[in-house]
Amino acid sequence: MTARAEPTGLHERLTALAERQIAAGEMLGVAAADPVNAPMIRHWTDALGDANPIYTDPEAAAAGVHGQIVAPPAMIQVWTMPGVNRDRRQTGTPVDAVLAMLDGNGYTGVVATNCEQTYHRYLRLGESPVPATRFTGLAGPKRTALGEGYFVTWNVTWYVAGEAVAEMLFRVLKFKPRERAKEPEENGSAAVKDAPARRPYPLRPAVNADTAFFWEGAAQGELRIQKCADCGELRHPPGPVCPSCRSAARTYLTASGEGEVYSYVVHHNPPVPGLGTPFVVAVVELPEGVRIVGNVVDCAPSRVGIGMPVRLTYRQMDDELILPMWVPREA
Repeated sequence: MTARAEPTGLHERLTALAERQIAAGEMLGVAAADPVNAPMIRHWTDALGDANPIYTDPEAAAAGVHGQIVAPPAMIQVWTMPGVNRDRRQTGTPVDAVLAMLDGNGYTGVVATNCEQTYHRYLRLGESPVPATRFTGLAGPKRTALGEGYFVTWNVTWYVAGEAVAEMLFRVLKFKPRERAKEPEENGSAAVKDAPARRPYPLRPAVNADTAFFWEGAAQGELRIQKCADCGELRHPPGPVCPSCRSAARTYLTASGEGEVYSYVVHHNPPVPGLGTPFVVAVVELPEGVRIVGNVVDCAPSRVGIGMPVRLTYRQMDDELILPMWVPREA
């Protein structure tokens, strides 16, 4: 019998690895570090503005259909997400090897493209969900607006005592950040530049028909908030349909550029391409009535707090991308 030759090209090696990981099936992870608990539910509902009393009010929950406090279904991933000391608890997943091979071959950019969750029942206080991951697909190479890349898909199922309580399909695009095109030569030699081109910023936003107006505004120093052209309601993030009147007609309002910190996190680990840690990611509440996520800069993380007045600034991340960020208002 002749031994089967190992594939040599990157695409062939990726495909072979993906087939092995798909065949490996579901890999069970570790149980939630803490059981479903009221303090975490309260923090989550406060941050999201979810006032449903069945999540936090024992009396209202007892009178409801569940007869007790339950966790918001959309929290399912919260219970088992790894923390700073992830290496002490995590067992790895079938996805890790595929992502590592892509990273090692220059596909270092990443953007989530799909997240579909299915909830089979509500979680109750004291339950400890356990995630199990299946690698389900690799598609590529594809040419996208971000650059050449591969779409990587996996599924997570959460179990409680062997019962499937929720599922999630998750898909990311792993891409090679585009290099800036060379300037045309003049008189047989390269054109002299006043300054060298910046390296492309790896965390580029996905721009589509719903969000293009926002990024065009950022390039012009404007914070544009989508507005329903029929009922006038503001909404952010932008979307194709008004959640209030279901109209597809839309325009935008230019915000004042001031706000205050509604909620925030200080990110220490893991490393994020293009950003030095620690850095602050805040939910900023605007006087116009919507909230927007952005980095707080020019300020030590220890100084950031709930209610902190901030104002808008813009940062040139590379030769093409400008990102809106926030600074303390007194700065």
